[in-house]
Amino acid sequence: MVRRPIQINTEDYPEKILSYLEDAKLYDSSCSPFAKVIYIDKKDGFYLKTAEKGTLKREADMTGFFAAKGLSAEVVEYISLDRDYMLTRKISGEDCTYYRYTEQPEKLCDTLATLLRKLHGESSEGCPVPDHTAVYLETVEKNYKNKCFDLSYLDSSLGNLDADEVYKYVFERKHLLKSDTLLHGDYCLPNIMLDDFVFSGFIDVGNGGIGDRHVDLFWGAWTLNFNLKTDKYRNRFFDAYGRDCVDLEIIKLISAIECFG
Repeated sequence: MVRRPIQINTEDYPEKILSYLEDAKLYDSSCSPFAKVIYIDKKDGFYLKTAEKGTLKREADMTGFFAAKGLSAEVVEYISLDRDYMLTRKISGEDCTYYRYTEQPEKLCDTLATLLRKLHGESSEGCPVPDHTAVYLETVEKNYKNKCFDLSYLDSSLGNLDADEVYKYVFERKHLLKSDTLLHGDYCLPNIMLDDFVFSGFIDVGNGGIGDRHVDLFWGAWTLNFNLKTDKYRNRFFDAYGRDCVDLEIIKLISAIECFG
């Protein structure tokens, strides 16, 4: 996780957060153009995420839900004023892009699959996002109309389709999706924290909720390919997760949906 030393004007931040910022070393740890993340090197460490007003509410709710299960960081503060501010405690260890993990790709692959199967076995009772699938498909409709489309996510076996063809493919098969499993929603190496290969917690769970397990399965296979620069671990990942719960046709459907993500 990249950390660049920074200085800030504390007057730009809510009063409830000032005590955490004062007399602390601060580092920019952002990895998205849509949110700013500051690492606060104080006590055991904190992360402060800021973004447009209202955009961090789901993430704060889902992080709190995961934290109650011992699966994520405690949300210390969520404040929505001119902007959204979410302060969380640091999770121990390093994310899965850390070289010690990527240098052992087979072990990393198996660890990701095992952790995901365990997550999908967790109770979803009380989840603040009870129908991820509905939200997921609403995003497809919105981005299709707004001509937001990225063909790079499409499964290569489906060929070189245009946006209209991919949308039709999704529309004809969307009934296959279920909402019966607790999801991370963005199950990628940077969002999984390990301490010497022992699970520490999940981060960036703002796309989570109760949905179809194949969303996480798609991203798990995708991130191994993207971060390890090879697709050779795809089948191993599905095998380690358990082929009894993997439908490759639905993985293809998810790939089509993500073109409108």
